Amino acid sequence: MEAVTRIVFVDDQGKKFFGEGPCRLLRAVEETGSLRSAAASMDMAYTKALKLLKNAEAALGFPLTVRLTGGKDGGGSVLTAQGKEWLRQYEAYRDACIQANRRLYLEHFPQQR
Repeated sequence: MEAVTRIVFVDDQGKKFFGEGPCRLLRAVEETGSLRSAAASMDMAYTKALKLLKNAEAALGFPLTVRLTGGKDGGGSVLTAQGKEWLRQYEAYRDACIQANRRLYLEHFPQQR
């Protein structure tokens, strides 16, 4: 038995806009330099990836990525400075919540050690 912590951010209407999926997508964009490649690496349709990104950007009020159109050298995507900072803050918060959950779990269910 274990307790699982999942961090989900919702907008003012209670609609989910950020969690582990978008987090992994942004990390994959950093690694691949492309939203399309990032989506493919997660077995996600490009249109779904774009929708996740646009929903998160709308809720946050700032762009997470800059998308470069194709051309001779091809297009791509990179995280904005605000996008990098948001991702850093999200991951730090998520990790702190997981650690706190683990401490509380062992406090309330000591037999699970």
